[in-house]
Amino acid sequence: MASAFGHAYTAFAIGSGYEEKIRNGKFLFLGILCSILPDADVISFQFGIPYDSFWGHRGFTHSIVFALLLGIFVSVLFYKNSLQTKEGLRYILFFCFCTLSHSLLDAMTSGGLGVAFFSPFRNTRYFFPWRPIKVSPIGTAKFFGERGLRVILSEAVWIGIPCSIYILAVKAIRKMNKLKSSKA
Repeated sequence: MASAFGHAYTAFAIGSGYEEKIRNGKFLFLGILCSILPDADVISFQFGIPYDSFWGHRGFTHSIVFALLLGIFVSVLFYKNSLQTKEGLRYILFFCFCTLSHSLLDAMTSGGLGVAFFSPFRNTRYFFPWRPIKVSPIGTAKFFGERGLRVILSEAVWIGIPCSIYILAVKAIRKMNKLKSSKA
């Protein structure tokens, strides 16, 4: 898996693309939470559930179906008054994309058994052909050390730089649009 830091920064970057009337601390926090939540499946190890099973790590909680269900659930729970509007659909899509970004990043890591994108219909695990992100060790004790540092450096390059470029591009476009509208 990518680390919680990489997942969180990706959700923050996705959220930066939304307009100010939607984008606030609660919105970004919930997006970050959605981006990290799929890894709650690591608790399955404590119950003896095999890694490659439906409920195992990178199983159902890393699927497209789970991302959609979580996007809907979070939107209903926190933005139910907006659900009948275009804004409601944008909330659902944001939380869904934040959740799904987790699986996309995990499929680009150098370890594990792959991601069950199509669960519950199919439990086959997939990786992308290009896997530049160093896999993060499971557990905080294993993360803080040399291996964790390699993960953070890898994520700084493969997640941090592209996300930062996206955030800066969004800001630049907004600024240019503001200038155009003030001149018109």
